[in-house]
Amino acid sequence: MASENRHEFDVTMATFSRPRYELIATGQVHDGEEEVAEYFRASRAAFPDQRNEVHAVHHADDAVIVEFDLLGTHDGPLGGIPPTGQAFRCPMVAFFFFEPDGDGIVCERVYFDSATILRQLKVTAP
Repeated sequence: MASENRHEFDVTMATFSRPRYELIATGQVHDGEEEVAEYFRASRAAFPDQRNEVHAVHHADDAVIVEFDLLGTHDGPLGGIPPTGQAFRCPMVAFFFFEPDGDGIVCERVYFDSATILRQLKVTAP
């Protein structure tokens, strides 16, 4: 997560044995290096200052669970939503699942409330 804050996505990608992001609130799945790289590009185009603030890290048998706030300013297009210039802060929980041998992440699954972000961006949901 620190490498994401620094926008060192090659470092982030190297923590995965197979990159996969699942964004539960939006139903988006980015599977494989190419799709995850595009997710990084698109999300940072919309929120160039996107960053996370970690609050707690929990350990499970096959996962690490992280509670954090995601922050950013909407300075670029987000799907069909033009930039609003508004900032957001949203509490989130991410599950990092690992290979059975513990060597490499196979999935980051993120839970959050997209309405929290849209409200702060002053965007009304359709």
